[in-house]
Amino acid sequence: MKVTFLGTGTSVGVPVVGCRCPVCSSRDPRNHRLRQSIWIRQGELSVLIDAAVDFRQQALRFGIRCLDAILLTHPHADHILGLDDTRPYAYWQKSSLPVYGSRTTLEGVRRTFWYAFEPVPQGGGVPRLELRPLEGPLLLPGLAVTPVEADHGSMPVTGYRMDGFAYLTDCKRIPGEAVAALRGVDTLVINALRRRPDHPTHMTVAEALAAAEEIGPRRTYLIHMGHELEHEELAASLPKGTEPAFDGLELDL
Repeated sequence: MKVTFLGTGTSVGVPVVGCRCPVCSSRDPRNHRLRQSIWIRQGELSVLIDAAVDFRQQALRFGIRCLDAILLTHPHADHILGLDDTRPYAYWQKSSLPVYGSRTTLEGVRRTFWYAFEPVPQGGGVPRLELRPLEGPLLLPGLAVTPVEADHGSMPVTGYRMDGFAYLTDCKRIPGEAVAALRGVDTLVINALRRRPDHPTHMTVAEALAAAEEIGPRRTYLIHMGHELEHEELAASLPKGTEPAFDGLELDL
């Protein structure tokens, strides 16, 4: 399985519009973070987790030529607005795109992209999305997916485990049953917004490290990072086996 980090930033990305802080002004490309999303390939299977606001740019940058499924974590704008940019895939593939998520998440998609589900004129084109609620483990061709529910502070958020790989974004807390479901993973991807102050809906670096220690993976990658975190400084401060991810990082698992 190959995992490509399409974006590793927060809802506003990095650089932040109008900001001239050292990270936003950095020439290190690892400090340039598009909105959070990853691309997974297993054999011929091509799967996206979240369709970020920057999806068109990400798809062109990383050469995503086809999509077989999209897994959504929650219905916030930075994680779903790229769904409209999936229209070319449905056109070239001549089929609707299966979109998986919790019922709450899919209802948010339906409200946001109402024009894709109502009988309106089609002249401008609409995304062809086949919404499929997750009721338990999902078996895609060659890839078993187990959804894991965590807490985003104000709402549930869906994480995903795929054999020895687990992906958690926009978490504030991970319930005990989710920790149990994640134990034994080799590689964990988890959100870490900033060092301080505390945030009501996202983990800090310290909270992410504590969660990783409880889960016990061999490798941990931090994602969904704000402009308070400079890549090289953060990397130097992390314990062995933990690294900040960056846009374009590819894992061959």
